[in-house]
Amino acid sequence: MSANHNFDAANDIEKGHGASLSIDTTMSVGSPVQHASNDPLSPTFGATFSPVVSPLVLSNGAVTELPTQNISSLNLGSPNGAATPSMHALTSSAAIPPMSLDAPLATAAAATTPSADLPAPPKPALIHNEHSTTVTLPVVPLSKTVSEEKLKSDGKKEQPYPAVEKNAGDVQHIEVQKPAAPAHTPIVATKWVKFQLWYNTYRKFFTVVVLFNFISIILTCVGRFPYAQKNVGGFILGNLCTAVLMRNEIFGRILYFLVNLLLRKACQSRWPPLCIRLAATSTLQHLGGIHSGCALSGTAWLVYHVVWLCVHASVQHKAVIATGIVTNIAIIISVLSAFPWVRNNRHNLFERHHRFVGWTGLIFTWIFVMLGNGYDEENGVWDWQGRQIVKTQDIYFVICMTILIALPWIFTRKVKVDVEIPSSKVAILRFERGMQQGLLGRISRTSILEYHAFGTISEGKHAKYHYMVCGTPSGDFTRGLVENPPTHIWTREIKFAGVSNTSTLYRRGIRIATGTGIGAALSTCLQSKDWFLIWIGSDQEKTFGKTISGLIENGIEPERRILWDSKKLKRPNTMKLLKETYDAWGAEVVLITSNYGGNKEMMEGCKMLGIPAFGTLWDF
Repeated sequence: MSANHNFDAANDIEKGHGASLSIDTTMSVGSPVQHASNDPLSPTFGATFSPVVSPLVLSNGAVTELPTQNISSLNLGSPNGAATPSMHALTSSAAIPPMSLDAPLATAAAATTPSADLPAPPKPALIHNEHSTTVTLPVVPLSKTVSEEKLKSDGKKEQPYPAVEKNAGDVQHIEVQKPAAPAHTPIVATKWVKFQLWYNTYRKFFTVVVLFNFISIILTCVGRFPYAQKNVGGFILGNLCTAVLMRNEIFGRILYFLVNLLLRKACQSRWPPLCIRLAATSTLQHLGGIHSGCALSGTAWLVYHVVWLCVHASVQHKAVIATGIVTNIAIIISVLSAFPWVRNNRHNLFERHHRFVGWTGLIFTWIFVMLGNGYDEENGVWDWQGRQIVKTQDIYFVICMTILIALPWIFTRKVKVDVEIPSSKVAILRFERGMQQGLLGRISRTSILEYHAFGTISEGKHAKYHYMVCGTPSGDFTRGLVENPPTHIWTREIKFAGVSNTSTLYRRGIRIATGTGIGAALSTCLQSKDWFLIWIGSDQEKTFGKTISGLIENGIEPERRILWDSKKLKRPNTMKLLKETYDAWGAEVVLITSNYGGNKEMMEGCKMLGIPAFGTLWDF
């Protein structure tokens, strides 16, 4: 005769997620005495079990007496007695330590003596899901205190769980202190891995574009490229127009839409293979390499052309040379202001110079094109009939470039916004209407100054609202949102796509974010059941408020999320956490949103472990 008994202890933790403690103990009458196994995961791991008298069944806090039995096995949640990992958010699995009751039942006041023949309970499989609180297990009153032994794992000694005996009435309690967070031991990347991550698709695009153009300029200078000599304006404006195109929100949305449309069926079929889908995502994410390469190349062609005009000043009109020099200066300033160091450390300086000086350059480009094509060099006269102007490709490039620059501003609106300030570190902005996942929006307090990009959170196109998470450490703009919340704000209604927008290309994936990175990551997991969320932050519910916590609680099942509170659990071993989740979830790719240090660490770790991953780009 046998009976199975389960005891579940619910422990309320952050954001309303419970930490469950599951125990499955099989008892049989008259079973033979079993000896300890050396395997900590073995059902018989521990000392010899002696007969017990009237054990109690623990069910939902109630105590029920059963007939006299022997404890024959200890099951940790799987048929073979091995610990089974749980994918619940901040969920732990543990077992009651095996106990020997050789003496009659003692009263609460009876003295106890230590026993050295019983081991500590096996260590849970997923330490990273442990919460640093104390779980109290009601058990039968003991005549002996359960002894603690050191477990050995991989030949290394580990500290046991400290147990403290307390008597309370007729029921004795053993408090089991859960282990601290695992030590943070980042993976050390090799020089080759670091080089691969540095020389990414962005720099590959940049290298190809710049190399092609600079070789062309050299050939033109030595007279080996006659086509370029006759159509130098086309090379200048063609590069600049392409640079603007790569940064156009509407073009980017169309490109993402087409790639998702063509490759989306990969989630249900075996084609295309993962390598093609990864290449498509990498290409879309690093289009900025083409933007930078073409902008620099167009500037180089412009410098070459102005130098050529100055060398041949005898046959050129002074107005053409003057406008060429002014245009050159404006374009050079605009390009220099977009260098990574300026863009990342002096954002306002970058934006003002890149935008306003760039617009000045566009105006002088129009003048330069009209004067250059309207002046007849052979006869030294002006031809304003327009026949010469419309015959050149320059005018069509400059028209296209003007439209691409103006188009996003046509969709700029001042909209109503509700601001929630859950803490001094974060502002949560709520806007009308829902939207698809993987999009980012630009907002500003003014119509043309200081636009900043933030990820959008939405439950889908059908939702009533979408949200932005703005962290105060980011700069003066976000700090001002907390100190002086606006009621209306300027935004571009057409949002631009980010790497998360390609999440539909993968059968399963992991979206990991730290801190305010949840703003760019959450929508993907809210709108797809195939994506697992890992969010590492400090006291998330208190810091980010009930709005974000509610979206996670209502939209992502506990088995699809891990919310790591670094304030309570300390800093996690991020790569161990990520690797275990990646294997258990059966993911194809990992998308990372973190600060520079966290992004670097995770990207290097994933590369070393062979996990496909895409990280944060500071290239907006």
